[in-house]
Amino acid sequence: MSASPLPRLTHARLPLTRELSAVNEYGELQRVWIPVERALTVYVDKRELVTLMTLGAQPELLVLGYLRNQRLIRGAHEVESITVDWEVGAAAVKTRSGIANIEAKTASKVVTTGCGQGSVFGSLMADVDKLVLPPATLTQEQLYGIVNAIRVQDSTYKTAGSVHGCALFRRDEMLTFVEDVGRHNAIDTIAGWMWMQDVAAAASEAGASASPGQLGLSGADKVFYTTGRLTSEMVIKAAQMGIPIVVSRSGITQMGLEVAQRLDLCAIGRATNKRFLCFSGAQRLQLQPELAGAKLRVVA
Repeated sequence: MSASPLPRLTHARLPLTRELSAVNEYGELQRVWIPVERALTVYVDKRELVTLMTLGAQPELLVLGYLRNQRLIRGAHEVESITVDWEVGAAAVKTRSGIANIEAKTASKVVTTGCGQGSVFGSLMADVDKLVLPPATLTQEQLYGIVNAIRVQDSTYKTAGSVHGCALFRRDEMLTFVEDVGRHNAIDTIAGWMWMQDVAAAASEAGASASPGQLGLSGADKVFYTTGRLTSEMVIKAAQMGIPIVVSRSGITQMGLEVAQRLDLCAIGRATNKRFLCFSGAQRLQLQPELAGAKLRVVA
């Protein structure tokens, strides 16, 4: 058993899409599917904290990951339970000992470009330089494996569109895949999922032992993938999760790049088919240009 008990979670699931009729370019009625967006208000020890707009696929993990990425808690063991009730659109978090100075920690907010989450608490950028990422690498072949795994993945996006997808990989092995109305919700859900993995039990099955004080699944040998752009907040969240390599189907913002460079984080963007751009941390990417299937070009 794990030394630190995991929180009790409900499993509040609702349909992620709904069917309706829309008029197409020929003036005909066409049956289509659209994602269902829901408001979920989070209460911590009966204190209202935030309202998140979400599909509601894994709301308990979303809430746990949100608390993690906002640095309000240090580990899943600090939470006794998370109860989601969709009839009232609320998630009740019960901690074991409360959150010290929660008023001060949640006082400073920064409006973000994220969808599905309107603001974040302003201490994130202040502690960026305290983050130290492990020395991990990724081969170009593994990168292509990641891109292909996303391509063939069954998803809400393929049937209804209008959502972002995020995934966690160990090299090119997909560990979990999450979709939500916003990329921030998706990465927070993955953060919650990582914390809920019983590291001690998994290590025991493998004939090893968990590192002392290890909280959930380590990000050291993982790759984070997102369909959304790599903004500063997305880069910071990945780094907080201990993940040294991030891949995006989209691009990167200037501040996202600056943070990635400060952290020596490998940020790969515009990754589709066999094309990509490595914006930072190129020493972590083991290039195999012959796999691109095109004439080799020398970059000055």
